[in-house]
Amino acid sequence: MGQPAASPAIAALREQVARLEGGPARNRATLPFGVPVIDKVLPGGGLALGALHEVAGGRNGAIDGAAAALFAAGIAARTKGKVLWCVTRQDLFAPALAQAGLLPGRVVYVEAGDEAAVLACFEEGLRHGGLGAVVAELARLSMTASRRLQLAAETTGAIGIAIRRWRRQTEATDFGQPTAAVTRWRVTALPSRPLPVPGVGRARWQLELIRVRAGESADFEVEACDDKGRLALFSDLADRSPATRHGPVGAIG
Repeated sequence: MGQPAASPAIAALREQVARLEGGPARNRATLPFGVPVIDKVLPGGGLALGALHEVAGGRNGAIDGAAAALFAAGIAARTKGKVLWCVTRQDLFAPALAQAGLLPGRVVYVEAGDEAAVLACFEEGLRHGGLGAVVAELARLSMTASRRLQLAAETTGAIGIAIRRWRRQTEATDFGQPTAAVTRWRVTALPSRPLPVPGVGRARWQLELIRVRAGESADFEVEACDDKGRLALFSDLADRSPATRHGPVGAIG
């Protein structure tokens, strides 16, 4: 038997909640990853455009922090238009971003004096209307600030990516606090793809979808972004049938 239709009062309440959370997901354009097991857990079949997303390294080390930046670069590379990247530290390596598909000619870099200035540039970039993506490196992100960023992204349809970076271990606890971001991701570096000859293969990541609005958490083991910003499943896992595949994808909780 089918479930009874929701009453008008319940339907109205759901619409009100959806508006408070940033609008109905069904009306929002998305940017698919092109990996079906990832896209199917995201409402609309991809990463919401006109929305704020959070990314952090799985640990507090430089390796996972770099992986998080490359994950963000791969997303930005698949958008259209210029990309604004806001930082406070002079340690961003542009050639690595290019390897993830984000070519130097598309990126406008802003070095701000402090996080307050980064937030101001982040919001202004999202409100500009002529950018495909705006990326900002932040240690702290309050609900109030994230809500402003989310509303700015909704106004223009640009995608906002907050890369959470911490100078001290105590700052990392802020990542567990609620924000208005539509998704929250954590990226951890794994051993690279083995090669039949000596050398370093394609990087691999554990990709955790910690939170997604109107969806469920999940985690994936993927090969890192290629020169088009595209992820891929491990080749040995992608070649297996669904009946024998295990390990790369599993729901959390």
